[in-house]
Amino acid sequence: MKTALTIVFIIVAIALSIIVLSQEGKDNGFGSALTGTVDTYWSKNKKHSKESVIKKVTAVLGVLFIVIAAVLGSKWFR
Repeated sequence: MKTALTIVFIIVAIALSIIVLSQEGKDNGFGSALTGTVDTYWSKNKKHSKESVIKKVTAVLGVLFIVIAAVLGSKWFR
């Protein structure tokens, strides 16, 4: 049981690393301040975008990583 959970933990850690590294950075530069905000189709439908899915997957993998780490590190699981 512990071996299987350790393997799942390693897979989650690798997947989380890949997902985090594949995300784009936030653009908080002066370019967005000078151009103003424009309502586009893309900005109205962000929850269905690829970026939104990646954020959700990152959150799920992060929670899974923390839970498995806590289980593997607990004294009751040994």
